[in-house]
Amino acid sequence: MFLKNPGKSTKLKKAVYLVASTTLGLLLSFLAHAFIEIKYLRWMGEKGLVAPFYNGCALPPLLQITLLLFGVIGGFFLGRFWWRKIYIEKAWLKPRRHNKN
Repeated sequence: MFLKNPGKSTKLKKAVYLVASTTLGLLLSFLAHAFIEIKYLRWMGEKGLVAPFYNGCALPPLLQITLLLFGVIGGFFLGRFWWRKIYIEKAWLKPRRHNKN
């Protein structure tokens, strides 16, 4: 199977892995931002209120920055976690214990 051996862990491979996971976190934060903004605009429309826009976005700048930072920082730490599980601990090679009651 293709998941038997990921190869030797190198600094370049780790850097690419962390950049990719950070990018994934950033993209997921954009999706979360879009869903939150859509929900907010629908709620404002139902209440008959006018939403203030900040440079083309209805969410307050603090919330925009917070979502962006959560995505980037979360993606980075998620990458570090999975790097350790895959390349350092090699968790999939260890036998699993099945708990039979």
